[in-house]
Amino acid sequence: MNTSATALGSGPKVVMRRPTLVLSGLLSAVSAMLMGSMLAIWLDFRSKAPLRESSDGSMMLRDWLPENIKIPEVATNTMMMTFVITCVMAQWAVYSSRRNDPKHTSLALGVVLLTEIALINAQVAIYLQMDIAVRDGSYMMMFYAVTTTMLTMIVICMGFTLLALFRSIGGRAGDRDLVSAHALYCYAIAVIFAAVWFVVYVQK
Repeated sequence: MNTSATALGSGPKVVMRRPTLVLSGLLSAVSAMLMGSMLAIWLDFRSKAPLRESSDGSMMLRDWLPENIKIPEVATNTMMMTFVITCVMAQWAVYSSRRNDPKHTSLALGVVLLTEIALINAQVAIYLQMDIAVRDGSYMMMFYAVTTTMLTMIVICMGFTLLALFRSIGGRAGDRDLVSAHALYCYAIAVIFAAVWFVVYVQK
């Protein structure tokens, strides 16, 4: 009679669910689609603008950007470079979190928060320097629609940063999913701003 114990089969594999990363991915996709549609409308408005002669009479230009409006290129280029720093610091936070290093995770997230404050400050400075009103024309209306939407995304990212920072300071630096989800959204809005910067501020 065989009395050897029969080995039981292995149980079902545990599926690691990462709702924070999924939520961040969905938020990034929604943000990208929203801004993509707004930039498409911007380009459509610009393509349908009437032609006017340049100041030196050498070429015909689309009468989309009013002649009296000057875009402060220093502030806009600074914003673009600041986003690069934001992404680097967000990735540093992920790197530190994976190594259970709360000190450097919190430091990296703190720097990200400072760069986001700097981005908001730069956008407000752009508004003040341009000194235009929403109702002054179609360009002004579209400009404020696009840039305030971008500003809202930065504020949302700032809230995300504060959440990750508070959890890190509270001893949850090993919460890798939250820090990774935060970095994912930082990357997403950086790419979105790059599109805004090129279409709105560079191409005008």
